[in-house]
Amino acid sequence: MNILSTILDNGIFAVIRLNDSKKLFKVIEAINFGGVKNIEITMTVPNAPEMIKQIMGSVENDVIIGAGTVLSADDAKIVISSGARFVVSPILDVDIITVCKDNDIPVAPGCYTPTEILKGWNAGANIIKVFPATSLGPKYFKDIHAPLPFVRMMPTGGVSIDNVGEWVNAGACAVAIGSDLLDKKIIADEKYEVLTEKAKRLVNNFLEARLKLK
Repeated sequence: MNILSTILDNGIFAVIRLNDSKKLFKVIEAINFGGVKNIEITMTVPNAPEMIKQIMGSVENDVIIGAGTVLSADDAKIVISSGARFVVSPILDVDIITVCKDNDIPVAPGCYTPTEILKGWNAGANIIKVFPATSLGPKYFKDIHAPLPFVRMMPTGGVSIDNVGEWVNAGACAVAIGSDLLDKKIIADEKYEVLTEKAKRLVNNFLEARLKLK
């Protein structure tokens, strides 16, 4: 799938939880200027499917809008019909994976243990979202990749602008980041140029780590 290749090339998923549509557009624009292209709108945002639909028609062509915190197959169907181009879940639900596969939509279920990770991968997940990764750390990725080198894994939780390279070095195919990039006070003060600078630093650190692996 071309979309899968593109989101993997982009490598960074910005996890956004905003219920102010005007600020949401500006936040997406700001981090896009900084090089962050994969935008995950979580289902914890009020009217998330409708917001996804609105955003899809307003963002630059290189921005990829997806849905996060998808908890059921029915929710997956709703966000896909709203235009979501990828689906992320904090849980492993094979029915969600099936819906996404049937619609050619990349899917990243949330897994924690080696058993869950392999089960999700064998069920057809395109990326395994290791969640919560906060207490696991990059070394966990190295440990998992020893017996399961073929599994694409992405940490959610514990990823920062400064440590993103550690995750890449440990084998992460992508990273998901929330608060360290999308600082609530910065957004409240509408200092969008600061978001752009943070996004640039994040992307630079991520790409530098990738280059060192080649």
